[in-house]
Amino acid sequence: MINMLEKKAITKFEINEILAKRWSIRAFDPDKEVEKEKILAICEAARWSPSSGGEEPWNFIIFDRFREPKSFEKILNCLSDYNQIWVKNAPVLILTIAREKWRNSEELNRWSQHDTGAAAMSIYIQAVSMGLMTHPMGGFSVEKVINEFGIPDGFTPMAVIAIGYQGQLDVLDEYNKKREISARKRREISDNFYFGEWGREINL
Repeated sequence: MINMLEKKAITKFEINEILAKRWSIRAFDPDKEVEKEKILAICEAARWSPSSGGEEPWNFIIFDRFREPKSFEKILNCLSDYNQIWVKNAPVLILTIAREKWRNSEELNRWSQHDTGAAAMSIYIQAVSMGLMTHPMGGFSVEKVINEFGIPDGFTPMAVIAIGYQGQLDVLDEYNKKREISARKRREISDNFYFGEWGREINL
């Protein structure tokens, strides 16, 4: 039986339970695959995310270490050396991609990356609601990803999301064990949230 490490957010105001439980783990269970139904539910959650004009300017490539190890190894090799150390145990990786232009226009869709991020957040929340954990990463080679997976011009790789079940701490090296058990931190609300104009503190 795995002793789950819980790092629920310590919030000053009550928030949704799933949001509070979501955090970016590194200790994935290397022996437990993600069920097909859960992968499809994750995709469905992203599909119903909000987007400007209903454009849905996102694409996702799913990599499954159990079902298709060759493609998983290819995406793994696109990650930074540091990320490869721990993410090799994750059963699923998802590459998020933003479409740069509107589908029926040559004009840039300046909301596409925002909307792709919103869809990614839907992935995190759906995953946690089903007992999975996630960890998004920006540490990867965009050039390698484009070349390895045939991503066409006009599409921007944004992040790689690791998804799987939480594992024991002993799957990690000492450095990442320390990071895994360290306390979660966030800036104060007043640092990033303003009221009415830039810089004015929220004082409700």
